[in-house]
Parts: sequence; structure tokens; C-alpha cells
Amino acid sequence: MDNKSNFIYNIINQDLNFKKYTIIHTRFPPEPNGYLHIGHVKSIYLNFNIAKYYHGKCNLRFDDTNPDKESKEYVEAIKSDIQWLGFMWNGEVCYVSDYFEQLYNYAVELIQKGLAYVDELSIYAIREYRGTLKKSGQNSPYRSRSIKDNLFFFSKMRNGEFPEGSVCLRAKINMSDSSMIMRDPVLYRIKYTTHHRVGKSWCIYPTYDFSHCISDAIEGITHSLCTLEFQENRRLYNWILKNISITKHPIQYEFSRLNIKYIITSKRKLNLLVVNNIVDGWDDPRMPTISGLRRRGYTARSICEFCKRIGISRQDSYIELSELESCIRDDLNKHSLRLMAIINPIMVKIINLPTGYIEKIPMPNHPNDCSMGIRYVFFTQEIFIDRFDLDQYCKNSRFPKLTIGREIRLRHAYVIKVDHFKKDTEGNIISVHCYYDPTTLNRKPIDGRKIQGVIHWVSATKNISAEFRLYDKLFIHPTPDIVINILNIVNPRSLVISHGFVELNPIFSNNPGPYQFEREGYFILDYQYSKPTYLVFNRTVTLKKSNKSIRFIKPQ
Repeated sequence: MDNKSNFIYNIINQDLNFKKYTIIHTRFPPEPNGYLHIGHVKSIYLNFNIAKYYHGKCNLRFDDTNPDKESKEYVEAIKSDIQWLGFMWNGEVCYVSDYFEQLYNYAVELIQKGLAYVDELSIYAIREYRGTLKKSGQNSPYRSRSIKDNLFFFSKMRNGEFPEGSVCLRAKINMSDSSMIMRDPVLYRIKYTTHHRVGKSWCIYPTYDFSHCISDAIEGITHSLCTLEFQENRRLYNWILKNISITKHPIQYEFSRLNIKYIITSKRKLNLLVVNNIVDGWDDPRMPTISGLRRRGYTARSICEFCKRIGISRQDSYIELSELESCIRDDLNKHSLRLMAIINPIMVKIINLPTGYIEKIPMPNHPNDCSMGIRYVFFTQEIFIDRFDLDQYCKNSRFPKLTIGREIRLRHAYVIKVDHFKKDTEGNIISVHCYYDPTTLNRKPIDGRKIQGVIHWVSATKNISAEFRLYDKLFIHPTPDIVINILNIVNPRSLVISHGFVELNPIFSNNPGPYQFEREGYFILDYQYSKPTYLVFNRTVTLKKSNKSIRFIKPQ
């Protein structure tokens, strides 16, 4: 992200030039009602990096004002994800629940000023009275209550003397305002659910709009940054701060939310995938959650690089998924050990090698980084190659494929030449029988003949059995967030499982990766399913951007 061209940095620079602030103070305020996803990272990256760039502060504040959906589990998961991304908040973690008494007192102040009232309309009646964008709202019959009565009823709300949902506290602004948000918004509601931090000590809870601006002011936040869907809320943000006796007045600024093609970030819609067993949990590698991306093999570096590349603006748009994939490819290409794995195995028997032959061949762990060292791979009479390196299974390929009489090089090893195939009764190849040229270990043939094509391989006797989970886009629709029923657009091939082999290597016992399986892609070990004798790998991304598009099926 170019700080000079970013409109938020320009605003901050101007504020500092006019000495409006001496310390820049931002915050990241998640609600602990779910797991962080890729959409949150844009805000995390922006707020924490602003604080770092200006030698300021960034708070982590949990907006824990809805005990029905929040839990300590989500609090800990969010903290862990932020730290994994490489960020650390200023001082102690903050909670809106830390300010409940202050918030209550500010609500009382609004009542005393005649700017808030206790309303007994039902939630449905409140919606009806609020009107529409084309029709003004109408005043609640309880709007004209006296200040004394409102203070009395608000006290009764706090004491738990009303049933849940029977009354609420509303701001008294203007029921004819052009903005629906300013038509006497709800400030407090009753909830008897036990809170994960304060227990049952409170039964009234402030709404986001009321608590958010005041919490910013209490903490001394200078720039309150949020996404564009809160643009209309800014008027209410300013109205509340203007009408209470608080000295600091933060300013809210909005930026565009992160929209990525083929990805949804709605917690409600993501939950549909979980409860309908489309995915195996919130950390499924197809999910856009931080835990899902991490399990798939995405690194914190690549995710932050993605945020840097896309930048910050006020223009809503969709980012191509390939932009995110490009970031992880660039990162893994630099840092991944190279290994060989066979995902679609077929046996190759080398005719001119004796039974039981074993040779250890040195191979570089990275072609461009000698500091990663070398490893030794077993070369034996029987090896596995990929079935799709046979001409019969991959017609019309622009790369050389094995046919009878054709030579090809084994990666970092010898040249082999096909003598014959062994087939089953239906004509399917079940094994390949070859001769190898013993003079061609990592060198050209002595007679100067040209060998076209290099393929990967694994010993058939010195290997580890493995399962390969090949992930693709979860949806067949490029903008799934606009589809009413996302279950109709789930990609049936978002997960394809293959069974094969990886080279025998002790590194798997203590290093989950990432690895580049040569010619196959970037993978990471999934400890959740792996066993010492049977490894499970998740493919993070293919080696190159695929030009194949998912066939679009019109949703029902």
C-alpha cells in the first residue's frame, strides 16, 4: 500500500500537519460472535499498520454487547488469529463491557436532556412506525413521556422489572429524517442471557451505534475506521457524541469493504455451509476464515501482501480471486521445500535393474536457494509415476507423454525408455515396463540425443502412503453473495480426494510444510487427519493460474 496515495493516510497527514493530534490512535473492534475471515483482515491490516507507520497505538476492543451470540471461545480465537497475522494490540485487550456503567450514565444524561425515551412499542411496531425511504415515520405514543417517567422506567429496565423485548430506550431525534438511521434509533434493549464476562450483572445492553462511538471516545481513538456500509451511521455517531458530556470526539471515516469473487464472508451464509455439512467446520480449507486459510496453507505474509496490493479506497469493487492466489504463490515459491509426490500413481518397472536395487540420489530442496540444503531420494527397480504422464490418459497435451519407444527423463535422475505396457482385459494400462540409461544421472546422454520432457516419480518401495485433498472454488457463481440460496451454487468439485505416495522423508514428522510437490502444486500437511504411516495433504494452490473456468449453472 502506497501511503502517499491512500486517502486515509492523506487525512492523517493533514491532521498531523495542523497539529490536531500528537498521537494517532486506531482500533479494531470485532464482535466475538464468530471467527475472523478474509474480509476482516483488510481492517486489521489498515488499523494496525497505521498505528505502526505513525508510531501510534491500535486497540483491540471486543464489541461484546450481544450475549445471545457471543462467547469466550470466539474472543480467544480472534486474539489468536490477529497474533498469527503478525499484529499486536496496544496494552490490554479492551471490551465494551468494561464501559457498561459509563454507557448507562451517558444514556441517563440523554434522558435528562430530553433526548431519549423508554418505548413500549413492540419491535414490529417500531419498524412500522419508522416508515420507509419514501414515507416519513410517525412518533411513538410513548415519545412524549416526561423526563422523570423516562428515568424511572429506564431504572426499572436496569433492575430487570420488564420482560425481554417489552421495552427499549430510543434516542429522540427526528422521525421525519431522510435517513432511516436517525429516526429515533434504539439505544438499549433488554436481554436476560448470561454474558460471557459480566454474567448476570447486566440485563440491559447498549446497541452498537450507541456503544461504538462512546467507546472510541473513552479510549481516545483519533480515527475510527469502518467500511462503507456504516457511512449512514456516521451522523448518529456524531449526534451521540455531540449530545453527551464527553471531551474527546473521534471522527469516523469509511473505506470500501473487501469483496473477492467466488467468496462469501456473511457469517449467516457461512453457517449454512457448516450446518448443512457442505464443509467440515469453520476451519475447512475451503472456508474464507483465517483458520480455514491457515489450514489450507495460506501464510500470514501472503495475506498481508494481498492487503497491501489491493490498497484502500472508497470505491466498492470485486477483487479477482487470482489476486489472492498470486500472493500465496509468490510467497510459497520463495519459502517452500521441493519434494516429489504422485497423486495418480501407476507402476513403472525398470527391466534392466535387479530386484531389490536401491540407490540414493541427492536432490536440491530448492532450485534457487542452496541454504535449504539437499535431500536423498531412493531410486529403486519399481517406481511410481503419474498416470497422466502416459499418452493414453492425456491426449493432445503440448508436453511429451510416454508411449512405446519414447524416452523421457525422471526428475533429478535417469532417462527411461518405454519397452511395453501391461494392460488389463479392458485395455487399461496397469504398469509400464522400461529400460533406463545408467549413464544419464543428471546429465545428457553420451551420444548427444535430445530428451524431451521431465516427469516426477517416487520409489514404489521406499515411500509413504498419502491422501491429497485438491481444493477448488467453493462456488460456481462469481458473486455468490448476491445469490439467495447459496446451496444451489456449491461447486460439486470444490474438493477432490486422490490417493498416492510421497517420497520417504523424515521431515514430515515435525514439519507440516508448506511444500511444493513438483509439477503438482503447493501443499501443507493436515495434522488433523494425518497418521505416521498415512499422510494427508491439503493443496493450497496450483503452481500456475488455471485458465479453466468453472462451468456456470444458473441458480434455481
